[in-house]
Amino acid sequence: MENKPIARTLRLLSQLMELHDENPFKIKSVANAAFKVDKLPFQIATKSLAEMEKIDGIGKSTAVKIHEFIETGQITELQNLLEQTPEGVVEMLGIKGIGPKKILTIWKELGIETVGELYYACNENRLIEAKGFGLKTQEEIARVIEFKMASNGKFLYARIETEANELLRKLGDLLPKALISFTGEYRRCCEIIENLSILVGNDDFQLAIDTITDADLLTGILCTGSALSGKTEHGFMVNIGLVKYSSFYKELFLQSSTAEFKLEFAKRLPLIVDTENEVAIFDQAGLDFIPAELREDSTYIEKAANHTLPKLITYADLQGTLHNHSTWSDGVNTLEEMALYCRDILKLDYLGMCDHSRSAFYASGLSIERVLQQQEEIDSLNRKLGSFHIFKGIESDILNDGSLDYPDEILQRFDFIVASVHSNLKMDKEKATARVIKAVENPYTSILGHPTGRLLLSRKGYELDFKKVIDACAANEVIIEVNANPLRLDLDWRWHQYALEKGVMLSINPDAHRTEGFTDMHYGILAARKGGLYKEMCLNALTLSEIKKVFESKKNKTINHSADR
Repeated sequence: MENKPIARTLRLLSQLMELHDENPFKIKSVANAAFKVDKLPFQIATKSLAEMEKIDGIGKSTAVKIHEFIETGQITELQNLLEQTPEGVVEMLGIKGIGPKKILTIWKELGIETVGELYYACNENRLIEAKGFGLKTQEEIARVIEFKMASNGKFLYARIETEANELLRKLGDLLPKALISFTGEYRRCCEIIENLSILVGNDDFQLAIDTITDADLLTGILCTGSALSGKTEHGFMVNIGLVKYSSFYKELFLQSSTAEFKLEFAKRLPLIVDTENEVAIFDQAGLDFIPAELREDSTYIEKAANHTLPKLITYADLQGTLHNHSTWSDGVNTLEEMALYCRDILKLDYLGMCDHSRSAFYASGLSIERVLQQQEEIDSLNRKLGSFHIFKGIESDILNDGSLDYPDEILQRFDFIVASVHSNLKMDKEKATARVIKAVENPYTSILGHPTGRLLLSRKGYELDFKKVIDACAANEVIIEVNANPLRLDLDWRWHQYALEKGVMLSINPDAHRTEGFTDMHYGILAARKGGLYKEMCLNALTLSEIKKVFESKKNKTINHSADR
């Protein structure tokens, strides 16, 4: 056995010992031994236990551990500590810039147990308030985690969007007469991207290849006939295909559609010929044009044939923004700063504030007294903000039994309530579904927030029977959130159509914890378009007067329900 795996194991042992607050002298002894073993000029595994004990910096106790590891492949003390530590917390020990003491704070004080949750906490600015952390530390942790995600070969759409668009612009500058477009999963606005596909229409293939290669846009370029591939500065794989001008739109259609979509499409148009645009291909098939983001399966082909395709929602359709956080809980900006940004910069008409409820102690959740104080501030701001309106909301934790996190007399003071699961995410599917449905059936629930609690590329999320949950939302007139944070995008777009068919409205909520967070609505729009959402079924596409009526109607029904009990 080489020295390095032995040194790594001792280092992990010392880190876990520190994490569990063991004797500092023992910790230092093991840590020093890890360093010593790594630097030895000979293989320590070739030595007997007695010989190990005599090596400077090792000692009897650590020698026994090393000998055990060499003989059995494990150290009993290490295994015991691993059993007491969540797997995700152990993974955090590999993140550069944070040691066991900081990880202990993250785990015990912030309740974070996975790297994905840690990354999300960085995006929510939860780390900067914790002891021993600051903005620079938080930014460095986020950067290291992003690099770790990238090494897995998968990227969030939002993570690569800027770099992808810049690459396309540069290709356009290099080949001004060429036809150029994204294809594949990026053009379909998939939430997770494995490689970036670009199609170039240019009759002189060799000239295009030489021009792209000489420009040093990509590293490790490989050319194979009419295609080339390489990586961006941040390690993202790019595939560039070349076709003749005349075949560009046919290939654009083919490369932007999944196999399932093309199979169903071929039943209407078996042979696709060169055309002057993509619309002409759909015309030949007797279909309305289906946008690329809807070309995942056969869902929309029949609608296109019957001229019942939805007019997909756009960012311009949004009239306001709901589910946002301020300095009252774990946000960075004050309530007034959030409101003025929405009114003056985004030109929206309303803002829904939903700071965390009291059970979310890790996020400075609002006590009943602070709820009343915040609502006084909202009343004051509404008096001076003119036609712009702030709605009094709360992101109420769904407790383990499915109840909401305040007594009725407090819940009835809000204009609307977003009910979300934040804890105990490991319930089995049946119990989890029952828990969420009970919250949906609560007459005070207005919106079901990020239904699964997933964190893309990091945490799978809550197991739910989606049909039962959506049916419950339909029966109780509860809206479902499309959480626009690009780490969430939850409710998943694959369930949007079922919700819409059941008459359930969706709400594109940024879950913003700072003013910059409002821009995430862009990613919520992309996800909602993939799900086929149109503005008439989007809650925050309603005008201020329309959404007031929705909230007031819900409140009146709740009051009547309470009076009948």
